[in-house]
Amino acid sequence: MKTNRPVTLRQEQQHERALCTAILALRSLEECRSFFRDLCTPAELQAMADRWAVVELLERGLPYREIHRQTGVSVTTIGRVARYLVSGNGGYRAVTERLKLHA
Repeated sequence: MKTNRPVTLRQEQQHERALCTAILALRSLEECRSFFRDLCTPAELQAMADRWAVVELLERGLPYREIHRQTGVSVTTIGRVARYLVSGNGGYRAVTERLKLHA
């Protein structure tokens, strides 16, 4: 997160809402892929994809060390994803339920 930004908390929330609205406007996998490739740096996109891979492996019940071995994601990040999966904002859970990724 940037510091010393000349935007208010309200403006930041409006920007986040506008981004979420833009994502909801995407109609296909290809549109989604193109949007995120335009929006994110390759490193940002890989970090998000890595976290999603961790969610899928956690849902399959794999231990952290095995997830690290398979993905190269740090055990610290795996722990953070696991925490948010259980007691975050509900985003991971909503999507895993819809995609039936849970064990």
